[in-house]
Amino acid sequence: MVAVTGVKSYRDLLVWQNAIDLAARIYELTKTFPRDEIYGMTSQLRRASVSISSNLAEGYGRDTTGAYIQLWRTARGSLNEVESQLEVCLRVGLLNPPKVHETLQDAGKLSRMLSALIRSTEASPKPKA
Repeated sequence: MVAVTGVKSYRDLLVWQNAIDLAARIYELTKTFPRDEIYGMTSQLRRASVSISSNLAEGYGRDTTGAYIQLWRTARGSLNEVESQLEVCLRVGLLNPPKVHETLQDAGKLSRMLSALIRSTEASPKPKA
């Protein structure tokens, strides 16, 4: 398990909190999608966005540095999926540009936070709690 000063749970990680915020935003955005997208883009975006925080939480609970870093990398991959899917939504007219750009800005911030977490953990792994 990751032992970070002042962090008692994955819920204390700002990156996890931001991932939850992004998933909630994705759920709100996809409520406006046509019903024929329920098994398409709606499902894809929702699953990928929830996967980010889920992998962060799962990684936090792992016993070795390598194991949790790998799951955090998986979370970053899911974030890349969300960004790509948002671009498709923009191009096919499922979402308007302001909503997509605002959400992509949030995703970019989350990506930077996640990359920083991975880099700092790789540079100085914390002892198990």
